[in-house]
Parts: sequence; C-alpha cells; structure tokens
Amino acid sequence: MSANTELAAVPPAETALAVYSKPNGLDPWLDQVRAKVDEFKKVLPDLKTRKGREAYASMAHSIAKSKTALEAVGKEISAKQKEIPKLIDAERKRVWDTLEAWQKEVRKPLDDWQAAEDARVDKHNDAIQQIKDLVIFDQSPTAGHVANIIADLELLEIGDSWEEFLAEAAQVKDQTLIKLRTLHAERARYEAEQAELLRLRAEAEAQAQRDRDAQIAREAEERTRREAEQRAQAEREAAARREQELLDQAAAAQRAAEQAARDAEAQAERQRLQLEQQAEQARLAAEQAEANRIAAEQRAEQERQAAAKRAEQAAEQARADERRRADAAAAEIVRQQQAREADLEHKKQINRAALEAFIEGGMTEECAKQAITLIAQRKIPAISISY
Repeated sequence: MSANTELAAVPPAETALAVYSKPNGLDPWLDQVRAKVDEFKKVLPDLKTRKGREAYASMAHSIAKSKTALEAVGKEISAKQKEIPKLIDAERKRVWDTLEAWQKEVRKPLDDWQAAEDARVDKHNDAIQQIKDLVIFDQSPTAGHVANIIADLELLEIGDSWEEFLAEAAQVKDQTLIKLRTLHAERARYEAEQAELLRLRAEAEAQAQRDRDAQIAREAEERTRREAEQRAQAEREAAARREQELLDQAAAAQRAAEQAARDAEAQAERQRLQLEQQAEQARLAAEQAEANRIAAEQRAEQERQAAAKRAEQAAEQARADERRRADAAAAEIVRQQQAREADLEHKKQINRAALEAFIEGGMTEECAKQAITLIAQRKIPAISISY
C-alpha cells in the first residue's frame, strides 16, 4: 500500500502471518498512525475555514484507509490460515476498534462544529418563519387584534444577534408589517361598514315600529267607534225608556276608548324615542369607525415609508459587515501563509544543521541527506528530529 493513501504501510507478506498472529503484533503500524495523528493535532486546522474543515475530513479519511488496508491483509491471512483464525480475528477487531476510535477522535471537532452550525441556522430560520406566520389567522381577526400584533412586531429588535440573517429578518419584518397594516385597514373599513349597516337597520326598524303603532291606534279607535255605534243602535231599538241609560253607557265607553287611544299613543311615542336614540348611537359609532380607518391608513403610509428607509439602512449595514468579514478572511489567509513559510524555513535550518553535523561526523553529503530524509519521514524507528 502507498503512503499517499494510508498513514501506515501494511506488514510485508513474508512476515504478515507472524505479525497478525502475535498479540499486539500490529502495534508498530498503529504507532505510525498514532504519530501522524499526534502530529496533526499539534496545530489543529481552523474549523471556520473550508480548507480547515477539509483537513479534518482528509485526516479521518487517511485513518480509514489505513484501517481498511490493515484489515484487508489480516482478512486474507485469516482465510488462508484456518488453524489460527481466532488470533487473527481478535487482532483485526482490536486494530479496527482502535482506528475507528481514532477516526472518530479526529473527526469529532468537525462533527461538533457542523452540528452547532446547523442548530444556529435552524434557530434563525425558525424565528424568521414565526414572523411570516403572524399574517396567518384561523378566522378573520378584529382590527383591534391586528393592531396588537402590529405593536408587538414593531417592538421586535432586528440587530447583530441575527448575524448573516440580519438583512433577511429585517426584510421579512417590514413585509409582514406592510401585510398586517393592510389587513388592519381592511378590517377597520369592514367594521365601519358593519356599524353603518347596523345604524340603517335600526332606523328602518324604528320607522316600522312607528308605522305599526300608528296602525294599532287607528284600528283600536275604529273598533271602539264601531262597538259604541252598535251598542247605541241596539239600545235605541230595545226601548226608549232605556235611552238615557244607554246614552250614559255610550258616553262612558267613549271616554274609555279615548283613554285607551291616548295610552296607545304614549306607548308608541316612548318606543319611537328609544329607536331614535339607538339610531343616533349607531350613527356616532359609524363616524368614529370612519375616523379610525382614516387615521390607520395615514399611519400605515408613514410606517411603509419608515420601513423602506430601515430596509435600505439594514442592506447598507449588511454590505459593510460583509466587506469587513472579507477583509478579515483575507488577512487570516495571509497570516497562515506567512506562518507556513516561517515553519518551513525553520525546519530547513534545523535540517541543514543536522546535515552539517552528519558530515562533520564522517558521513558523505549524499548519505547525510538520505539519513535526514528517512528520519524526517519517520522511517527510522525510535529516532526523530525535534523542530
């Protein structure tokens, strides 16, 4: 296996059986992988950059490649050497579990960062959706209820806590306010129209009641008159001797009828006054509703202009923030490049010093260079160059 795809080469075929059969026989290869992992963790890449996150994923992938390569060799030996499968399988499992744990160890910061990033983005998206949902109602709301929602939404602060969602949140807030104010104006106009209809209905009912009362009075008077005439006629036909008595009774009946008519007229007047009072109250309510509607439309126009201005300011602020973030990112890239160049120069100086020491010790320059290269690549056990 090539070192370009795995962190550790697999054991040679001639010694593989002995390595896999021996307890902890693969520790030298695991040590190679662990050394690469420890070296990687000395200077952890920046999770905030795409390159840094790719470095975590690449390291974990390299461990997985070594894990798979060592597993493949052990699996092949196990298939050929049926008499020692348990020893090989145990070693395979131990190496697999170890490398699996190291793989998770290396990848955990990347996974944790991604989970936190997803939760942060979801939180902002949920908050924006809640603003959008303010215009959704199960049934037609009253103008007062819509006004309360508008007041609450106006108090919602759209600031730096929204991070890169600032511009979107400000736009959604302004759009939602425009929709709510339009709905408020519509509901206020509808309620004013309903009040006017109520006033007209009250006036019509009052007129109808007056007409009914007048008809009742006329009918009562006519009925009393007919009854009086009938009784008078009957008395005249009965006997002349009873004429005076009947006349007296007719006069009494006439007085009673007149009193009944006066009572009916008084009752009708009281009902008329009551209906007129109700109609006046309905008219005043309609006038107040119309005044409220006009005021609401004026406020809506003022708020629309203010919202447009706030949206423009938020967009300008977002552009300024983006420029600052881009400048910071560019500065960070330059800093990291300078750090890498300084580290490379530092390692070159140490390698030159070691080369000169080997040459002074009697080695040829070519041999000294080869020795330094092998040690730097960690191909010489128990020997390393400290940078």
